Amino acid sequence: MGAREFEFRKLLAFGTGVGIEIRGADLEVTIARVRPSGAQAAGSLTIRGYRERPAAEWGAEYHAFLKRLGETRLSATVLLPRGEIIMRQLALAGVAARDLESAIALQLDSLHPYGDDEAVYGWSPLGNGMVLVGIMRRTVLERYAALFAEAGVPVVSFTFSAAAIHAALRLFGAPPAGFVTVGRNDPDGPVEIYGESPARPVFSAEFDAPEERAVLLGAAELRLPPETQAVTLAEVLPRRRAEGAGEGTALAYAAALAGACPRLAPAANLLPREMRHSHSRAMFIPTAVLAALLLITSAAALGYGKLADRSYLSKLQEEIAQLEPEARKAAALDRQIDLARNRVRLLEEFRGRTRADLEALQELTNLLPPPIWSNSLDLTREAVTINGEADQAAGLIKIIDASPLFRNAEFSVIARTGSNELFRIHTLREGRR
Repeated sequence: MGAREFEFRKLLAFGTGVGIEIRGADLEVTIARVRPSGAQAAGSLTIRGYRERPAAEWGAEYHAFLKRLGETRLSATVLLPRGEIIMRQLALAGVAARDLESAIALQLDSLHPYGDDEAVYGWSPLGNGMVLVGIMRRTVLERYAALFAEAGVPVVSFTFSAAAIHAALRLFGAPPAGFVTVGRNDPDGPVEIYGESPARPVFSAEFDAPEERAVLLGAAELRLPPETQAVTLAEVLPRRRAEGAGEGTALAYAAALAGACPRLAPAANLLPREMRHSHSRAMFIPTAVLAALLLITSAAALGYGKLADRSYLSKLQEEIAQLEPEARKAAALDRQIDLARNRVRLLEEFRGRTRADLEALQELTNLLPPPIWSNSLDLTREAVTINGEADQAAGLIKIIDASPLFRNAEFSVIARTGSNELFRIHTLREGRR
């Protein structure tokens, strides 16, 4: 990514998002504010035991947290549990961006083991024709959607950890060329590895192994040197923590960053479009600013354009006046060339007529051998009329039509005299009208 593109992305980095990580029996909530100057974790909240508590109770706790930070309008980006998502990477080189959705849908049945159970999916572009696809059962997603709806929590996106991290790392430009992060969703659970490298755009997996072993396996999958040192996810995410924001989790923060600027850094969204709630209006501020700049620039260009057009028209008319005599000479020369070409074409046509007539006479001589003979032959550019005698004239029509030089032969007069038949045959010359 060039320096100019990097600066342009920074200007578009403007929005606020709330990320919710489903972390075992708890919900980790983080609010992130993204501005061109950097990202900021505005606050975090842990909702304990949400599965056992009434949805309205923990929903009220969530809304009180948003109200305290003045962000009540936000819709949440929810990070689904890693174990309930099937993640796939597809190579779709040569497929146009507008056709990626259809190309993934065509392959969907071969990407999951759910059989006849309906599945939902979301995808993120990885670049170079690669896409990251997340798939889960529709019934599971609808259960989560119903739970959050019961709690009164509007949700704009259900995504997964790899998609959210990949999007968050690209808010302000490209991440490091190769790295491995290590973390745990549960202190007693498996080790979760996320990494990127030039050889593999995304790698995300859980390992039931010691942390050092998991890091080595992740580095091997990414084709990174074995001595590669793992870092925490918090170290690679764009971050500038606010005073008293709370610790939160890196994954919830990544989901909040992805939700803050979904157009700038899109993350896979498994929630069907008809079920998505509207999101923060702050994401439209860059568009509004750019639209205002476009209007100002257009107005200035319009005023300048009129002056430039007048100057250009004056210069153009001067050039036309200077070149007009030469243009007239060129036009006269073109007319002379066309006349000469027509004369040559006419001479060629006359030259070819004699040859064609001789070929027609030769063909008729071959087609009507003795004892067939002709009294007269009228040869024109379009047709031939033959008057003659033959012992059997009826078969001559078929013989003449079989020739490549004639077509549509027909008798115009036929009579009998002695043992012979008098005939008149009229036939068109092939290729003539």
